[in-house]
Formats: sequence, C-alpha cells, structure tokens
Amino acid sequence: MNLPLELVRQQKRIEAAAHEFGLRFFPVIFELVDYRQMNALAAYGGFPTRYPHWRFGMEFQQLSKSYEYGLHRIYEMVINNNPTYAYLLEGNTTVDHKMVMAHVYGHADFFYNNVYFAHTDRKIVDTMANHATRIRRYQERYGLETVERFLDACLSIDDLIDPGAVFRPPKPRRSMDEDAPEPLEPPRLPAKPYLERYVNPPEYLDALREKRRKVREKTKRFPPEPERDVLGFLLHEAPLENWERDILNIVREESYYFLPQRQTKIMNEGWATYWHSTILTQRCLSASELVDYADRHSGALAMAPGRLNPYKLGLELFRDIERRWDRGQFGPEWEACDDMIERAHWDRKLGLGREKIFEVRRLHCDVTLLDEFLTADFCQRMQLFVTEPGKRKGQPVISSRDFQQVKQSLLFQFTNGGSPLIEIVDANFRNRGELLLVHRHVGVDLRIDWAREVLAGMTRIWHRPVRLETIRQGKPVRLGHDGKRPSEEDLDAVTRAEAG
Repeated sequence: MNLPLELVRQQKRIEAAAHEFGLRFFPVIFELVDYRQMNALAAYGGFPTRYPHWRFGMEFQQLSKSYEYGLHRIYEMVINNNPTYAYLLEGNTTVDHKMVMAHVYGHADFFYNNVYFAHTDRKIVDTMANHATRIRRYQERYGLETVERFLDACLSIDDLIDPGAVFRPPKPRRSMDEDAPEPLEPPRLPAKPYLERYVNPPEYLDALREKRRKVREKTKRFPPEPERDVLGFLLHEAPLENWERDILNIVREESYYFLPQRQTKIMNEGWATYWHSTILTQRCLSASELVDYADRHSGALAMAPGRLNPYKLGLELFRDIERRWDRGQFGPEWEACDDMIERAHWDRKLGLGREKIFEVRRLHCDVTLLDEFLTADFCQRMQLFVTEPGKRKGQPVISSRDFQQVKQSLLFQFTNGGSPLIEIVDANFRNRGELLLVHRHVGVDLRIDWAREVLAGMTRIWHRPVRLETIRQGKPVRLGHDGKRPSEEDLDAVTRAEAG
C-alpha cells in the first residue's frame, strides 16, 4: 500500500535530517502493510517472494498467534537491498511511524557502509524471487515431497559456512580423484661415480625424501586442511544430481547473504537506535510528541533479567565511544592514569566522538567491537554480569561481575554469529567414503537433538554415513548417523581398543 501524504512528508523530513547528520544510503522505499501482511513478510525473512517451504508457514502461524494474544508486535522490518525496502505497520501512531522511519535510515546507512555487508547481493529481492521460481520448477518436475525433503536437509546445515571466506580469494579445490602426489625419490643430477657423493649429497637427498613424505602424508587426507565451509565442500564433492546441487547452492548463497546480519546484531541495532534517537529528538519531534516517543523508546531499550538487549547494548556502546573520543579518554596517557579523581574529570575537549563512531560503524562487527571497545568502566556503569542457571526452577543467578569474565561471556555469544564451529577433517574416514567432522569445543556442549538432526541431513546429501567428534559432559564422543539411525561412540574407549 502506498504511503499517505502525511507519511510521505514525514519521510522526506527524516531523510533530509539523516543526510544532514552525514548518513549515506541507497534510496529507501517504505510500504504500509496490515498485521497479517507484516507477519507473512516476517515469516519469509522480510522478503515478499521466497521459495515455498513448510517452515515459513509454521513461522507465520506462530507469529499470528503471538500477535493475537498480544505477546509481540513487529514495528520495523528492513531489507538490505538497492533500493532499501522497509515496511510500516498500518494502525500505528504517527510517532511510531516516525521512530521506525528514522530507525530504518540508521539500518540503511549501516548496510551501505559497513565492510561486512560489502559482499552482499544488493539485488537480493530479485535473486530471492529467482530462487523461488527455480525451486517451484523442481517441485513440479520431481515432486513436492522429494524436493522438500532435500531442502530440509540443506536448511538443517545452512549456518555451516566460513565467515572469513568473503574476505579472501577462493582456495584452489583438489578433488578426491586427482592424480597421486609426486614420488618419494627425488631427482638426481648426473655425475660420474666418484663425484656422486658430492653432486648428490646423501644428507640432502634424505632431507628431500622426508619433506616429500610429509607432503604425501598431508595430501593423503581429503580435504588436506580442515574445511570450515561445509556447504561449499558438499556443493563440490557430494554425489548430487544437478537439481540437488542447484538447491544446495541456493541455500548457501542465501546463508552468506544473511551472515553479516548475524555478525553485526549489536552494532546494527545500536546504530539504528542511536540515529532514531538523534534524528527525532534534535530535528523531527514536536513538543507534544516527546512523551509518546519517550515511552516507545524506553520500551525498545528495556532489559529483561538474564537476557541481552542488542538495542540497548549497541546504543550505549556507541554513546560511550563518542563520549570517550570527545573527551580524549583513550591512548597511552589515558591508560597510564591511575588517579580515579583525575580520570573522572578527564576532558581534553577533542571533539572526535562523532567521527570515531562513523569509523567504528564502517570497520567493525560485534566481536571486534566488544573486543576493542568494551571497558571495565562501561561494564560497571551498565551493571553487566555473568549468569548461570539457579537451583530454583532454573532461574538465572549472578555468577560473576568480573570484567574479564563478562567480556569473555559476551565474546563467546557472538563468535561465529553464535553458531557452533564445525569443520570437515576427513571425507574418506576409515577409507570407506564416510564424512568426519569436528566440533571445535569452547566450553559449551552441542545440543544432541540438534547434532543428530544435522547429521541426518548431511547423510541425505553425502549419501554415506557422517560422523561428528565433540565433547559431551567433559568426555570426547563421536556422534554418527548412517541414514537410518543415530549412533554414539566413546572416543576414549575406541582409543583404548585400538591401542590394545
């Protein structure tokens, strides 16, 4: 639905203010939708056209029920595209619409400028529609149930990609059926018998043999190095039909598109919240709207016990960076100061804060932001702490307020977008064509139901049993699936049996 004239005027005013503050973005198109349309869009990830799948219908039903019971209300939805598309909910107040518009311009600026979004498809709306058309054709040709089962398998592993792959050139891929490596015996230079020892020294030849032996030992494994882009490896090496390979590629492309949104949740929401607050309070609110705005804004920043609010944390981090760089609270001189009174009144009046937050917005993701700019002073001021499940009905209780533990806990939540780090280490495990993966355990066990679902999905793609080594309750185990039933081995027991 086209915007009413009043909302068009408000959009122009907010966009002008955003440009005045230095935000840069693709053209932004707003559409007004009712709550059913909004829930449908949310179920499809914000896209008006996407491939058919039962999980989108399930998501729509859950959102609709939640809306009807008053448990949630979607205020804003924005798509990283050129032009940027955003949706306004019909029936919201003018203040709601203005806050959402200003928030969307913050997101649009972040999409346009942040380096982690540089690789993303800026015509993703058209791409998604193309993906939907191709999958519908496969459903018509091979049957709805057949295609949907394979799509289920692909979606069960859609986050097993390599976040660093977008920043480096693709590695040359060696197939399993490539020629054997060079022979162990190194070439010799021609020489008379009495000069042989000097022209081809035995020590040098032995060193070459050892080097080639190590290379051959390494190249026996396939892949030769652990492969983090599991979807990419399966795309090239799994025994798939053409339509299956195309669907797996579709899932992989979309996963890489959504990756930076997982990597920058705190930054993206914090930046958008910073700018909706700045634009509205300094340019686009009347005196009569301030109370309503304050009520909506405070609701967005509310902190539930034991839960992290990315809007609140991101906003406060950007404000803290701006304040510190305005006052000169950084660098060796500041770090060396141990006088608490002097630190409390430290103000070099540098005025570099706004410039610094624009730089941070461009270069960082959540992990690097927290690693570089989270300080003990900030944690104390924000009353951040680490929780653990309590003895009483699992209610969270505070386990630590130590800065290093708080920082490590936050970094752990956002490393790899919050997903477990899984790598392929052997595509010919036990010389039987089985696939072996390893979970890089960093203190939290995998959910076994999740792991078994992933392994079942991968056997559908690999057509051979799949194994996953991990740590469960402090003990190394190897989970597996042969396409029919799951399995579990105690790795310590396996090692003892092999040694005996």
